[in-house]
Amino acid sequence: MIGIDLFAGAGGLSVGAVMAGIRVELAIDIDRHALATFRSNHIGTKIIETDIRKYKPEELPKRKEPLILFGGPPCQGFSVSNQRTRSSKNDTNWLFVEFIRIAKGIQPDWILFENVTGILETAGGQFAEQARDGMEKLGYTTNAGVLNASKFGVAQKRSRFFIVGRKGGPMPELPQPITSPEVTVSDAILDLPNLENGAQTSCLPYKMDPASPYATLLRGNLTESANHLVTRNAPLILERYKHIPPGGNWEDIPPELMANYKDRGRCHTGIYHRLHPNQPSVVIGNFRKNMLIHPFQDRGLSVREAARLQSFPDWYEFKGSIGFQQQQVGNAVPPLLAKAVFEQIIMNSSPQYGDSRKCRY
Repeated sequence: MIGIDLFAGAGGLSVGAVMAGIRVELAIDIDRHALATFRSNHIGTKIIETDIRKYKPEELPKRKEPLILFGGPPCQGFSVSNQRTRSSKNDTNWLFVEFIRIAKGIQPDWILFENVTGILETAGGQFAEQARDGMEKLGYTTNAGVLNASKFGVAQKRSRFFIVGRKGGPMPELPQPITSPEVTVSDAILDLPNLENGAQTSCLPYKMDPASPYATLLRGNLTESANHLVTRNAPLILERYKHIPPGGNWEDIPPELMANYKDRGRCHTGIYHRLHPNQPSVVIGNFRKNMLIHPFQDRGLSVREAARLQSFPDWYEFKGSIGFQQQQVGNAVPPLLAKAVFEQIIMNSSPQYGDSRKCRY
């Protein structure tokens, strides 16, 4: 199966697709920093840096293999933390229309649309509804639902909304959650090196053997990994960290250390959250806004630690400044969650599911 990744970003969906056995031949995005990471890790994939609204689907070469079009349009306008532009007036919220336009132009065998769960609430859910209706008007049978990454072997509680569409045939199935115990923060990062506040040495050896099958899987045969970069926080910030227990947040910080906050009551629970070592991580998002704290050390998370919690393999190296790397990791779809969805699509494509397997390209 051939894959095309729209709104590719740093490549979380594409990593999952490759893990499932899909050959990703084309990736499109406008973010040159994210594409630098994608280009470095997906050798052989054609990359187009452009505004998706300028891309013409007829430029796609004809293929004989079954084709899947996948992607997640920008989600900042759908985020529950974004109340200022979370409405139909935000132009970026309408980029799903471009996804449908390209699907109409190339008529893939399969479509996979992904986004944050906030899309179900923004403007009364009209964006999610219109995206699904747009696929069905093109002749796709669709299924939709919310999947939590922690139920699919990812060390993070991160829910994402998916629409899966197939050209003809019965309604496609979404993957079922894995019943095994959830992967914890310790399972994910315990073997990674100890770091200081403001660490800037990218490549470092592991400090111990893998702490779990999860770490073994992501580590592979490597002896060292990259992206061990940590934001340098001011002494006052580090002093605040010392008062927060595992699973705690800003509420555990003495009031005198929070004097610069005019209204502490407006702080959300994700601010100054120390990860609990024996639980899956909370959502890895905006590093500067959330300020997630290492479970044992008084510092923020490194880029690699966040990538582990997102389920990126250790060989996957992020490019650019530390700020760009953090943004790329925070915006990504967990690869192991994506892999589960793609594997279900491949299973749905097998003869017993009634797929005619007529190749269009």
